[in-house]
Amino acid sequence: MSPTLSDANDGLAILEGQSVAQAYGIPLAVLLEMTHRCPLQCGYCSNPVEMERAGNELTTDEWKKVLTELAEIGVLQVHFSGGEPSVRKDLVELVRHANDLGLYTNLITSAVLITKERLTEIADAGLAHIQISFQANDPALANRIGGFKNGHAKKLDVAQWSRELGLPLTVNAVMHRQNLHELRDMIALAVQLDADRIEVANVQYYGWALKNRAALMPTIEQIDEATAIVEEERVRLRGILDIDFVVPDYYALRPKKCMGGWGRQFFNITPSGKILPCHAAETITELEFESVRSNHSIAWIWQNSDAFNRYRGTGWMPEPCQSCAFKEIDYGGCRCQAFALTGSAGNTDPACHLSPLHESIFKTAEQESSEGGDRFIYRNFSGGTLEPELP
Repeated sequence: MSPTLSDANDGLAILEGQSVAQAYGIPLAVLLEMTHRCPLQCGYCSNPVEMERAGNELTTDEWKKVLTELAEIGVLQVHFSGGEPSVRKDLVELVRHANDLGLYTNLITSAVLITKERLTEIADAGLAHIQISFQANDPALANRIGGFKNGHAKKLDVAQWSRELGLPLTVNAVMHRQNLHELRDMIALAVQLDADRIEVANVQYYGWALKNRAALMPTIEQIDEATAIVEEERVRLRGILDIDFVVPDYYALRPKKCMGGWGRQFFNITPSGKILPCHAAETITELEFESVRSNHSIAWIWQNSDAFNRYRGTGWMPEPCQSCAFKEIDYGGCRCQAFALTGSAGNTDPACHLSPLHESIFKTAEQESSEGGDRFIYRNFSGGTLEPELP
């Protein structure tokens, strides 16, 4: 008999004979998408194309209840994200509540709305780490990619204030065809800012990035050069800067272990309270996701909901995944990518060279990287295609 989850008192749920952690592992980290509102309009944004309106966002009390439940089931880290989380007037209050619960807190921000006074308040509330996105090293290019005038200069200020306040800093460098030529300069910028870490994250094609794929897709030559640069800089900067490198799937031979495996270590909560196995999971229209506003606890949703169990483990896998020696290493790769490129989240991730579609997506990447333009469909609530007038 499969273990079931008691939802008594809507508190810390315990399995019959074992805990949630023993069944599927503790959800070590949770991404809290506080809002989809953001002053930037990045064409690679991972937010869904149909973004959540402010009126549907969880209230302060609802987010506090969420944080309390997360601490109870054993979550260790919460990442305040968006959109831009600093548009929430209650951010300081929520960071303080999370800190009081013993949760490690990370702020993932564009930084362009944060004043030094507000950053000091957030730090004093117990923020443990800040992660600031940079669109490029050249200010003009950075502002064009983000669709926000003078955004780059503000990011530099906030990074400096963060270090003055003693906050560990990660530079999030989302890389693509239009800025990969600046990779070495981006790494140098992270060193200049006294960052602890830089995430060199090649664009993953969900949400707005999928709409803008032809404008973002790098060439194979760019990827080869970027890989060489990362390897060189990792050696040169050992002990000074940690460098994470996310390779674009379209050029990979094996799929990534997406989010540590579907429903194994991570989940995401949307602005309206839906609980997702990953930040892009709502793109899979064949799934329905439970909300923290439902009658179920977060622990019940983590354990029992159909959306989390649909692709957990290996039993759901088709061939060639089912017979693959790597099936318990990559857990079948990315379900969102499988859905986007094949029409079904249950298919083999085309990033894998064993997929019958792998060769076609590689050719798509080559064609779009050589023929795609440089104009973005900017991220916004209306879905407009015109370049914004920078404020």
